[in-house]
Amino acid sequence: MSKRLLLVAGASLSALIASPGFAWAQADLVDEVVVTARDKTGLLEKDPSDSVFGLDKALIETPRSASFASDVTLERYGIQSIDDLTAVSPGTYTASFYGVPGALNIRGTLAENYFRGFKRIENRGTYSTPIADAAQIEIVRGPPTPIYGAGKVGGMLNFIPKSGKMEGEYISEIGGDVSLTVGSYQKKLANGQISIPLNFGGTEGGFHLFAEAENSESFYRGITPRKEIIEASVDFELGDGWSTAFGGMAYHSDGDVQTPGWNRLTQELIDDQTYITGRDTTLTDANGDGKLTPNEIGFYPYASALYLAYYGFPQSDANHTLDTGVGTTKLDPRTVYISDADFSHTWTRTAYFDLVKDFDNGSALKFQLFYDDLKNKRFVSYGYPAYFDSWVGEARVTYNFDYDLAFMTSQSFVGASYRKFDGNRKESYNSGLIALDRRDIAFGATPNDIIDEPYSVETYGLQWENDNASTWSQAGVFFTSDIYFGERLNLMIGGRYDDYKVESEDTGLVSYQPAGEQKDGKGKGTYTASLSYQFDFGLMPYITYAEAAALEMSQAGDIAPSLIANQSWLSDSDLAEAGVKFQLLQGTLVGSIAAYRQNRTQLTGGPNPTVRGSRSKGVELEVRYLASENLSFTFAGNNQSTTIKGPDASFAYIPYYVTGVDPVNAFGGTYVVWAFSDLPGRGGDYDYTLIPETVLSLYGSYTSDEYAWGQVGGTFGATYVSETAQTVENPITYPSYTTASLSMFYQRGPFQASLNVDNVFDELYFTPAADSYANLAALPGKGREWRVTLKRSF
Repeated sequence: MSKRLLLVAGASLSALIASPGFAWAQADLVDEVVVTARDKTGLLEKDPSDSVFGLDKALIETPRSASFASDVTLERYGIQSIDDLTAVSPGTYTASFYGVPGALNIRGTLAENYFRGFKRIENRGTYSTPIADAAQIEIVRGPPTPIYGAGKVGGMLNFIPKSGKMEGEYISEIGGDVSLTVGSYQKKLANGQISIPLNFGGTEGGFHLFAEAENSESFYRGITPRKEIIEASVDFELGDGWSTAFGGMAYHSDGDVQTPGWNRLTQELIDDQTYITGRDTTLTDANGDGKLTPNEIGFYPYASALYLAYYGFPQSDANHTLDTGVGTTKLDPRTVYISDADFSHTWTRTAYFDLVKDFDNGSALKFQLFYDDLKNKRFVSYGYPAYFDSWVGEARVTYNFDYDLAFMTSQSFVGASYRKFDGNRKESYNSGLIALDRRDIAFGATPNDIIDEPYSVETYGLQWENDNASTWSQAGVFFTSDIYFGERLNLMIGGRYDDYKVESEDTGLVSYQPAGEQKDGKGKGTYTASLSYQFDFGLMPYITYAEAAALEMSQAGDIAPSLIANQSWLSDSDLAEAGVKFQLLQGTLVGSIAAYRQNRTQLTGGPNPTVRGSRSKGVELEVRYLASENLSFTFAGNNQSTTIKGPDASFAYIPYYVTGVDPVNAFGGTYVVWAFSDLPGRGGDYDYTLIPETVLSLYGSYTSDEYAWGQVGGTFGATYVSETAQTVENPITYPSYTTASLSMFYQRGPFQASLNVDNVFDELYFTPAADSYANLAALPGKGREWRVTLKRSF
């Protein structure tokens, strides 16, 4: 752990212990209205959450490391994407997945996305996960509660949309707002929402509708974020203890074009932005269609030898050598790997239905349905096209009940669920045509560095090399109990057992997968247990242990046939965590410190996906403090280390300097290894240096009282990120950096104007790429950006 974080953690705990605390039982008696009124930045919980264990329990009293961001916090902190959640949640730094914020990286590995407690289709970087219209976003570090299904211990993000029932109450009057945002790089975004009470006879209900559209340019030249979102929900009281909730969200995007960022990496490029220029003119676009087809490369049919990718490290040839414009130039961070041929079109639809019966004895029976689908058509011109078409549905029934004995009280639930997936993943990248360093991005895309894609019909065109049709099902039973022995000692225990059935068949042209349909099935149990004790002086120490299991899914949510054939489609993970939570000063100073050790897996990309194990350990600190009626502070920090368990058998693209070939004689093509463990110094365990060891975020917010002339407020803070590096031996390193953000608003009556400035001091920084290209590319961070929003409420 870094000395910096130790000092902060020690100082914080010392201050807490020395403070005149209040007993947890006493904290429950604090006038909640007073505390809520002071919370002008939305930092404190208003209602208990069921995200961690599936039972209504405040996160501050939950024996697990977890954070939340309310809708007010998201607005005041200027949080626009899941990558920005680092400001309010420790352990959530995310490496670039080709510039698309699809999933958080929690505790060194990719987390899973949930919608109202249901797992969505896998989204590593297919599209930007929308967080607009969130009532609250919850980040849980550790496994999901048993009610949510089996999952890995790394963590999860749970999106809770606004609805017709907010903070436990149905909408009582018509209200809403409309807003328009403009900003740097021609940013243009408009949204609006309306909430309407639904009262018929003696029943209550509410309707909520939200819509948003964006048509913008971006900091990165050639990338244009364009999206539309519509979200609707209905909550209704049916009488006789019955209630229902249903709704959904539709999302469309044309702007989530993937980019690796900068190619032709050297340490001089990172340190001084000095880029090696030059192009290879040996290969030409003979038919003038603006791209290289396999026959133009001398490679057709597919049975021919691979020519651009070198397996092993031979000396270069003409196809690998830069022969025109060789030299150096200074590279602008706005210039990244992109072409006019690149595209990404995404459609998702998400729907839910709840039916609940509350009984007079306090128990409840809940029936829930959930549906999520994904369709994505994508092309990245270095040679990666993809087509995903998947859907998942889940049915869940849960019975909640309480029981008391002389020495204990508890709330519990039991239930069952069934989840079904059907999807198709088409990709092409296995033929050896990908050559990330071939393009001189300072010069721009040319026909002889744009590789063909299967969306166009050509006699000698590239075809789908992977075409995997996959179905799987998961039927499970589960339980959780929250047991208090007396008023202070708390035991939470839960588990589930699932029966899995999986089927996949890849009929792609060059799939590197077993022939024919692969089938398998097995049962697996998972469990979690936590013990905590609430002291009089406001501290709650806890310990947690969990063992979990989860499917190894590709980017479309499917399972590769090779994983079924070799029995690696279902993986185990485990977590041990100990920590202290605190709530002092009448609940205005809250937070937690936690230490953890976890073992989990992650599926790697490439022609033959492999399951790679990792071991992580770290310390996390979170503090939220309402210093006065107007001033508040937050701190989120972590120190971690992640180790990849060797031997790492994953497919990987490797940089030129590992091969011993001069860059001018290497950049025209690509070098790869079928197993990363074949590289020098990587035969066993190694450090996963793509994730920084230390991330620290400190923010302060001020909100004035309301006056006749209106109300003003602002939030200012900074995030420090320690250095990262490639994963090969003797890597290129990316320096540590600090970025600052500023948000300000002025409100008078129904009108509000706000200003957000990201990366205030225009810091130049880099985030390493992910997946198979982690050692070939890095994305320069976005420079200073601003936006102004005008909002009218009614």
